[in-house]
Amino acid sequence: MSFDSTADSTVSPTLELALDLIRRRSVTPVDAGCQPLMAERLAALGFAIEPMRFGEVDNLWARRGSDGPLFCFAGHTDVVPPGPLTDWTSDPFAPEIRDGLLYGRGACDMKGSLAAMITATERFVGEHPDHQGSIAFLITSDEEGPSIDGTRRVVEALSARNERIDYALVGEPSSHQRLGDIIKNGRRGSLGGRLRIRGKQGHVAYPTLADNPVHRAAPALAELCTECWDEGNDHFPPTSFQISNIHAGTGADNVIPGELEVLFNLRFSTEQTPERLQQRIHAILDSHGLDHEINWRVSGHPFLTPAGALVEATQAAILAITGKPTQLSTIGGTSDGRFIAPTGAQVVELGPINATIHKVNECVGIEELDQLSTIYTDILYQLLG
Repeated sequence: MSFDSTADSTVSPTLELALDLIRRRSVTPVDAGCQPLMAERLAALGFAIEPMRFGEVDNLWARRGSDGPLFCFAGHTDVVPPGPLTDWTSDPFAPEIRDGLLYGRGACDMKGSLAAMITATERFVGEHPDHQGSIAFLITSDEEGPSIDGTRRVVEALSARNERIDYALVGEPSSHQRLGDIIKNGRRGSLGGRLRIRGKQGHVAYPTLADNPVHRAAPALAELCTECWDEGNDHFPPTSFQISNIHAGTGADNVIPGELEVLFNLRFSTEQTPERLQQRIHAILDSHGLDHEINWRVSGHPFLTPAGALVEATQAAILAITGKPTQLSTIGGTSDGRFIAPTGAQVVELGPINATIHKVNECVGIEELDQLSTIYTDILYQLLG
């Protein structure tokens, strides 16, 4: 059933805010009023509110305090499209609670985390109005999209005026089996390529009069897929190469195609640079005598936050609230932390269990949200209390 928070006085502030956020259809890059809702809550706590719109993307920078260190909650209000509504058990934008789980698009990625950030800050500021340093929120509506006019642009604007983030906690769903079992203290880089291999179109009955790019490319693609790019290191797994799409032909079964297009991606560690990977890929293709060209896109460089104040505070808070230790990890996709880390900030990611992100019937545990809010509060106490 759809959930009406006004009918239940036991609803926690975190759950109530999560419900309100999920009801807003903020499919990338639309914010749908999520940021104004958050800004209103933060303004009541004394935050200076600064909307930053770049292109079609709404961003929010909110800060309380002017001294260092600056602790920043970072996240996004945009969500991925829900897909066919008939596949959902309930309307993805009419949140429902069933068996202790909150269902709705963005429940886990990452409106639940945003709600926990707000209530954690309200709790901390209420008890420590004269806290040390500063607290900030960097919120975008472009994390699930191109990620061009979102966090990247806000960080550039902050850097231009010498406003520096010391600690950044990104609310991405990092947990695997239980809340806090994994925190991300780094991410691999991402290098994508659109490869075009040219041949010569012709009739399949006369192969000597044509040059089939699919046939010519197959050995090279096999070599790329089995290549050992590196062994990784203590913090990162080995670099991986994955083909995501292959396309050729006119649609007719009696035509040898004149061109083959291959989309691929490498997730790479700090053992690599995009330039070295590009050189190696071109060398392999050249060794097979292929007439080719590649359009490259670097969507993120690898980063790592070693043991330090933020990592230690996050680990201690998880242990104190859950009674269980946590593990550092750099696996998974990219996040907006890749735009913040190069400024010198310490960056970690901590959020709910990620089992249902981007899936039909996305959900998050209700108790998990309240526990996450408490963990966030404890981290604030340790760093700014």
